[in-house]
Amino acid sequence: MGILHVRRGSELNDPRPTILVTGISGTLGRRLLPFLSDFHVVGVDLSPVPEGAHPVVHPLNVGHESSCVQLVRLLRESGAEAVVHLAFVNDQPPGAPDQGRMWQVNVAGTARVMEAIAEVNRHGGNVRKFIYPSSVSVYGPETPPLVDEDAPLRAHTLRHAVQKVETEGVVLFRASSMGNCSTYILRPPIFAGASVENYLVNAMRGRAYGNGKLATRLKQKQKRLPLLLPYGESYPKKLLQFVHVDDMARLIAWLLQKPAPKETNVVVLNVAGTGAPISIAECTEVAKARIVKLPTRWLCAKVMALAWRWGVTSVPPDAFAYMCGSSTMNTKRLRNLLGGDFDKVIRYSTEAAFHDSLAESQDSSVARSVD
Repeated sequence: MGILHVRRGSELNDPRPTILVTGISGTLGRRLLPFLSDFHVVGVDLSPVPEGAHPVVHPLNVGHESSCVQLVRLLRESGAEAVVHLAFVNDQPPGAPDQGRMWQVNVAGTARVMEAIAEVNRHGGNVRKFIYPSSVSVYGPETPPLVDEDAPLRAHTLRHAVQKVETEGVVLFRASSMGNCSTYILRPPIFAGASVENYLVNAMRGRAYGNGKLATRLKQKQKRLPLLLPYGESYPKKLLQFVHVDDMARLIAWLLQKPAPKETNVVVLNVAGTGAPISIAECTEVAKARIVKLPTRWLCAKVMALAWRWGVTSVPPDAFAYMCGSSTMNTKRLRNLLGGDFDKVIRYSTEAAFHDSLAESQDSSVARSVD
């Protein structure tokens, strides 16, 4: 697939610096666009951005080996000064056409993007920043209270989390090959916000429907799916953090606008909403979610696996350990980096971000619980 010719911003009488954003049509990419008015944006994705958005999106699949050559050409022709790499495939339901391509897009695709930057910079290019959003899931499903960025990465089972760890390894290994290009690895918790669709937020909303016939009927009848938890008092007390997707977008825009730190070319940052973490019990109370308790974790996992295989739910069974574990991060490094801008960038608390995730469903007609 060929690359459309892209002229530099200066050739378009546009004095703004150019940035390239992969995965621009995803949830974060769409929310990021309004914060990039100071930049000329070049998008890369297999899906178009919503109608009315300003960037041209180039249909390029980083899961293909040929994408590296295409990216080199696109970076050179656009004169991009920064790359925001958002392209990432989450766990796919059984039978999904791209289920087998997760690793090629997520891990190898990131390596291809970084190799393209390295090639361009070796021959006079000017890509000076590379931003990669990772995830709190790299620390594993159960963390000590408020882990910092130097904590060991213990993700397991969930392919999304395991591949985030592997991708971080790729980023750290290749960062020095990109020359004078600063690399940012961001580790946010689950995104929250009214526009967000992900397995945890949808599970709390009671609408983590799969692609099966039963899920379609439940959706049509406005039946809310219950949240599964094992027996025991400890599970509802497990603590979670959220970050509002708009705060994440503001952070990326801030990093693009500010000078890179001179002391290191790789910066790893935990990212989360302000304030205290919230418990699973608090989340379910706010969301008015119905909890179904089963005798053991093993039985919960088996029921989730069956619901996943039948297409009832979009929550992968391997995510269960992450949904009933505590994951909390220390964001002191982020606060120190942002300084006086912290409150301008991170505007939502964990609790407020989660509340905003429920705004749409609470304003609409209340769905009934599955009996």
